[in-house]
Amino acid sequence: MTITPHAKATKIDLFNFKTPQMRTFHLTWIAFFLCFFGWFGIAPLMVYVREELSLTKAQIGNIIIASVAITIFMRLLIGWLCDKIGPRIAYTFLLILGSIPVMSIGLADSYLSFLLLRLAIGAIGASFVITQYHTSVMFAPNIIGTANATTAGWGNLGGGVTQMVMPLIFGFFVAFGFTTGVSWRLAMVVPGIALFLMGILYYFGTQDTPGGNFKDIKETYPTFQGGKKNSLANFLLVIKDSRVWLLFLAYGACFGIELTINNIAALYYVDQFKLTPATAGLIAGLFGLMNLFARTLGGVFGDKFGIKWGLRGRVIWLSAALAGEGICLVLFSQMTSLVLAISSMIVFSLFVQMSEGATFSVVPFVNKKAIGAVSGIVGAGGNVGAVSAGFLFRGEMTYQNALLVIGVAVTISAFFALLVRFTMEEEKEVGEEMNKIIPQGEKKSELVTAS
Repeated sequence: MTITPHAKATKIDLFNFKTPQMRTFHLTWIAFFLCFFGWFGIAPLMVYVREELSLTKAQIGNIIIASVAITIFMRLLIGWLCDKIGPRIAYTFLLILGSIPVMSIGLADSYLSFLLLRLAIGAIGASFVITQYHTSVMFAPNIIGTANATTAGWGNLGGGVTQMVMPLIFGFFVAFGFTTGVSWRLAMVVPGIALFLMGILYYFGTQDTPGGNFKDIKETYPTFQGGKKNSLANFLLVIKDSRVWLLFLAYGACFGIELTINNIAALYYVDQFKLTPATAGLIAGLFGLMNLFARTLGGVFGDKFGIKWGLRGRVIWLSAALAGEGICLVLFSQMTSLVLAISSMIVFSLFVQMSEGATFSVVPFVNKKAIGAVSGIVGAGGNVGAVSAGFLFRGEMTYQNALLVIGVAVTISAFFALLVRFTMEEEKEVGEEMNKIIPQGEKKSELVTAS
């Protein structure tokens, strides 16, 4: 069989597991889902951790920051590694090594040991970069926004499911007679085991590109960018591109805020509305559950705007989604009624995740020779946003006021997104590639449910 790195899929056949493109599609989102499960598995159980370890508000704030801080550096590193060694091996190592601190956090017996293990767990947040990289090399421009948004969105769904499921796993151990202190520790072993097993499955179930792994393609196509020695030079070019940093800011304003809400939502509903941890976890989980379709919508609209108005259209859609997110967060921060708080949170969640999908409908077109580097830097922006927001929750400011400040900042970021520009040559190149894929009169993205 002829090996070619260019046979990208032009549609998504959800129930087709035979092609490498669709196997990658499904295994990437499942792997990312499990990473989210391990990353934020402890968040809905923090009520019990706070009680057992006698944590202060400032210490909880530090833990929130730690959970996302190391991911900044890991995303930068993993993006370069994807360009160098390929997404298959990168994901395998991250899943297997990441499972260790997830299971080990149950050994924490003080604020310091818990903080350090929470910091280590944050490394698995770099999985997002591999997910987006692997999807980007598997799908064509007409569908790339939808594919990226769907794999990331269904992976992010793990953040919502975790809020609901971890209290149930915790309750399972309590029902068997374990104390609350032992139960939250045992509960964290479950996502750790799942991550370890997924690492093995990913290695044997995927390949780097539609045409094979990096090693195979380099032997057949010496000009193929993946794994070339100039990957560091390409990384340096990416760093100099102002568009990358504008998208870095945009992603910080959406994914960074999602991470923040995942960390504080359960505590917010317990303290603000006097709910039980189990009930608060269920409500907080609604925020993440919107990923089932919301991030996909962001990618779908990004593709549609791109097909009709080119790369500039994708940027305009991103700006609009960010503006909607900021306004909705301001409204959510002012809600004193539980019903209105839940309702506004759901609408806010819709715009957060559409903004994420919109961002990564733009990312693959910034520098095609270094998709991993661009994805890594932009992805790290999400964690910088989360760290920045985390500082607001560790001081004297109330959670409500902190959310209000963040909402205003997100709204302002929408205007900066409009500064992302593409040259006429870049627009023309993508337009010509799109015309080869989609005949005139049939310009539409496809998300189908059967092969």
